[in-house]
Amino acid sequence: MTTDPSEYEKAVPLVAAHLAKIERAVDRTRASHAGQSYAAVHQALVEALQDEDAQRVVPQVVEELARQISETPASPPPDIHG
Repeated sequence: MTTDPSEYEKAVPLVAAHLAKIERAVDRTRASHAGQSYAAVHQALVEALQDEDAQRVVPQVVEELARQISETPASPPPDIHG
């Protein structure tokens, strides 16, 4: 059984939109929770994904993203006296 190539073309915009939602959720979580505990990051990421209506992410992917964000040091505040 082969799939009609036009089916892929129809799906591409939907997949791209879903990935953009996931990326926004990850970026927001990274900006607000980098370096915090895994549990805090995981909860924040789950909530951010829900806010973006992007809950359909493989649980292992969410866990790995949360681990990476929790292990990333928080950015220092900008030096406004520079």
